[in-house]
Amino acid sequence: MGFRENLKAELTYSGMLVKELAGQAGLKKHTIDQYLSVRGRIPAADVAVKIARVLGVSVEYLVTGSETGNTNQLRGFSPEVRLMARIAEQLKPDYREIALSLVKALREHKAVVQQD
Repeated sequence: MGFRENLKAELTYSGMLVKELAGQAGLKKHTIDQYLSVRGRIPAADVAVKIARVLGVSVEYLVTGSETGNTNQLRGFSPEVRLMARIAEQLKPDYREIALSLVKALREHKAVVQQD
């Protein structure tokens, strides 16, 4: 896959709208739309870095679909797990504790349900 497909996939995985990505990256929505179009072009390196930072991936991943280094340890996880991790990373520490407690409770509930 190329930049356009990888960008589309990351937008889908993140649940982010094009206008949100544009705003957070300091770009115009039209610019992002151009990268997503059928005739999509690859952005300049500095723009690709801004987009990648907002999406929490590397520029290498956006361009090639893979990474040679250990730059994104969540890459092997499902889109849902990656999204949860990104959201959790933005929470205040006390809210992270609450979220972690909830996840642990769900894990325990699953273990109990599987025993029945």
